[in-house]
Amino acid sequence: MALTVNHMDRFEASMPRLEAIAYRLLGSASDAEDAVQDTFLRWQAADIDRIEVPEAWLTKVLTNLCLNQLTSARARRETYVGQWLPEPLLAGDPMLGPADTAEQRESVSYAVLALMERLSPDERVVYVLREAFDYPHRKIAEILDITEAAGQQLFHRAKKHVADGRARTEIDEAAARRIVEEFLAAATSGRTEPLVRLLTEDAVSVGDGGGKVPARAKAFEGALAVAKFMRGLFKPGKAKRAIAGGSPEVYATTANGAPAVVAVVDGRVIGIMCLEVTAEGIAAFRNQVNPDKLERATQRWAGTDHGEPLLHAF
Repeated sequence: MALTVNHMDRFEASMPRLEAIAYRLLGSASDAEDAVQDTFLRWQAADIDRIEVPEAWLTKVLTNLCLNQLTSARARRETYVGQWLPEPLLAGDPMLGPADTAEQRESVSYAVLALMERLSPDERVVYVLREAFDYPHRKIAEILDITEAAGQQLFHRAKKHVADGRARTEIDEAAARRIVEEFLAAATSGRTEPLVRLLTEDAVSVGDGGGKVPARAKAFEGALAVAKFMRGLFKPGKAKRAIAGGSPEVYATTANGAPAVVAVVDGRVIGIMCLEVTAEGIAAFRNQVNPDKLERATQRWAGTDHGEPLLHAF
C-alpha cells in the first residue's frame, strides 16, 4: 500500500530506537542500517491501518530480521580472517542509543558487545531488549514467540555470561582522556615498565584486520606481553607508515562510551583502539583496523571538532 505522510512520520520517529537495537544485536552499524531498511520495506508492504501498536510491530519485525542475521553471522565468522570484533562507534553517534542508565551505557560498551558474542541469538535479543531498553519480559516473550518464563531464563543466563566476563567501571570523558594520555606517554617512552604499571596482570590485546590490514589473530595475554606489543606498535618504522598510508595523527576520544585511541591519516580513520578499564588498571585493548568497520567512524570524524592530535605515530 502507498505510505501516507503519517505512516512515514511514525516510522521515522521509531528509526533511532530501531537502529540502536539493531546495532546492539549485530555489532555492526552497516548491518544495523540494512536491518532497519528491510524493516521499512516490510512496513511499506503492510496494511498499516490494521496494526494496533506500530512500535511493537516494528520491533518484532526488526528483531526477527536480526535473529536471521545472527544465525547466518555465526557461519560467516567461522571463515572470517583473524579475530572478529564489533564495529566501534565514536562519541555522540546516534546509533549508540540511550545512555541514561548504567545498564544502557554498559549494553553498548565495546567490552560488552564483544562478550555478547558468547550468547545465543535468543539470549542476545532478550539481554538487549531488557537491559538496554527496559522491555517487560511479557513483551519480549511476545516478540520471540516464547513463554514469559522461558524469556526470563534466557535473560538470567545471558546476564550471567556477560557479568562473568567483565568488571563494572564507569569513566567520564575527562577521565577517559587522562587514561589515554597516560597510556600514550607510556607507549611512546621506549620502555616496557611504564606500560606494565598501567595494566592488569591478565591484560589482553586483540586486533581485527579482517584479512585486509595486518592484525595478530591470537591475542597477546599478560601484562608483559601486551606491554611489549604496545611498545613495538608505537615505535617508528617505514613499513608501518607504508601500511598506514602515512604518519597517523593520534587522538584521545571515547568509543562506545569508553576510552579510545583514534589513528587518522588524511582525514581517514585507520584504527580505533578501545580500552577496557577496571579499578586495577587497563584490562584489555581491542583494536579495530578493518577498513570496512571504520567507514562510519571516518564519516563522523569529518563532521566533528576533535582538537589537536596528541602525537604523530610511526
